Amino acid sequence: MKTVLETYDISQNKLATLLGVRRSVVFRWFHEQRDPTAETVSEIVKALNSVNPEAAQEFVKLYLGELIKPEDLEG
Repeated sequence: MKTVLETYDISQNKLATLLGVRRSVVFRWFHEQRDPTAETVSEIVKALNSVNPEAAQEFVKLYLGELIKPEDLEG
């Protein structure tokens, strides 16, 4: 998450606001103190997509790696 937020200049506060969670929750994900749940990962992708679709795709690529193919993101 840290890489994507820094690369695409998205603040932790912005993501927290979009997700409707406290900034401290995003802080813990950002600093890899906690992992988001699978359901939350989906919400993070939706939130990032609303700000920058490229950021959402990069997050999926980095977070899910080989579990998902790029063509699965299209559509």
